[in-house]
Amino acid sequence: MPGERQISLTTASSAPDADVLTQVVRMLADVLGLRPEKIDPEQTFRTCGVDSLLSVEYVATVNAYYGTAIKPATLIDHPTPQDFARYVAVETGAAPVGATPTPAPAAMPPAQTSAMLAPPVSVPAPPVLDVLREEIARILCCDPWDIDADASFSTLGVDTGLAAEFVSVVNLVYGLHERSGVLYDHPNLTALASHISAQLPVGPDPAAVLRAQADGPMPLEELLDAVRDGRVTVDQALTLLPRQD
Repeated sequence: MPGERQISLTTASSAPDADVLTQVVRMLADVLGLRPEKIDPEQTFRTCGVDSLLSVEYVATVNAYYGTAIKPATLIDHPTPQDFARYVAVETGAAPVGATPTPAPAAMPPAQTSAMLAPPVSVPAPPVLDVLREEIARILCCDPWDIDADASFSTLGVDTGLAAEFVSVVNLVYGLHERSGVLYDHPNLTALASHISAQLPVGPDPAAVLRAQADGPMPLEELLDAVRDGRVTVDQALTLLPRQD
């Protein structure tokens, strides 16, 4: 019936994108130290235990993930995860940063196709200190090289709210679960960079991978040693296995 059709359309348009709701709840669970399934998306943030400080940390995490500039006060007008997910979906078009699909490549000549099948070479990540300097400069709205890496965070003007935002971004970049209090134990960028670097896994040596690829298949025992030492990843090792005739 026409009336029923109109009702179903209205309900669908008011529902938040499922993927956005899942992400919003997941990030809230990380901030609260809970499992996502423990959070009812129809309960208010206050009922979930989000105070003013946690709201800053939570919204900063959402902004870092989606590339938005949402203010913590937005949670007042959108007081439940479901309401907030609907708002985020509108702000982002329901597409997280980096989620834009890539068009299929056109057909290539055989020579180019073979080159494309070669294993990608790892690009070394920028030093942790440089990443932290960039992020704190973005938050403080200044040039990264105006920041003294040995100056205390309080001297730089990092207050409680900015500390929560900064640590949330750092957690997102490096996959950590630090709290704002980490800035008290590591009170400047140099100390914090050392603390974070010590927690990061040691990746394969790109130079060793290049040498191995240039030399062709490696003896199995030597290849296992390279994987064990972290000089070659498992995926790269598969391309270097001796061929069975």
